[in-house]
Amino acid sequence: MRIRYIVSIILLLLVSCKENNVKVQEGVVNVYECPMHCEGNKMYEEAGVCPVCEMDLKLVQGDSVKETASVKISEMSIFNLNSRWTNQNGQDLHLKDLQGEVLVMVMIYTSCKAACPRLVADMRNIEKRLTAEAKERVKMIFVSIDPEIDTPERLKVFAKENYMDADPWMFLRSTEENTREFAAVVAISYKEISPIDFSHSNIITVFDQHGEMVFQQEGLGVNSDQTVKHINDAVLKLKKEL
Repeated sequence: MRIRYIVSIILLLLVSCKENNVKVQEGVVNVYECPMHCEGNKMYEEAGVCPVCEMDLKLVQGDSVKETASVKISEMSIFNLNSRWTNQNGQDLHLKDLQGEVLVMVMIYTSCKAACPRLVADMRNIEKRLTAEAKERVKMIFVSIDPEIDTPERLKVFAKENYMDADPWMFLRSTEENTREFAAVVAISYKEISPIDFSHSNIITVFDQHGEMVFQQEGLGVNSDQTVKHINDAVLKLKKEL
């Protein structure tokens, strides 16, 4: 697929001087996780409480730690991007913090009155078609192309207005540079045509649990059968690896 070839070239350039594999530390490794998995499979290096639900983090030991530590990130994974993002709750994260979840991502801006409402509806339609079991391993993510206007506070209001202020929904924003970098990786173009208006691609992208692109849906109001199929296939693949 041409888009996947472009993605691989871009990611190779971005990480050409970096080590792509997560190294396993020698000896005992202590990591902690939220018992409610508020931030997916994110793990913490120190004991404490979850920044979301404030429950005590639990210690993860044994083979599960070794398996997580030894997972290899391929050259085509978006988890190679080292950019920092902020969600609608004001929490900072890296894309690699979403490892272990199937990601369905789309780029919008909240002040859009044309294509973006349709993209929101398309994402909602896809989410409704997923099984309850699949939804437990899927994140439906909106990435803002207008970070100046789309502050975490604005994203939180938008999430509530659209009844998307709970799992599996997530809203992200970053710097203009990081936003451009992410858009290039997923082959999405956008251009500001006025202070309150952008022209942009209408693409919904599916990534597997390793951050590798598996499918892109292009257009507005299109049939989502293939998108749902690829999400379900990615969830099935994830479960087989657990």
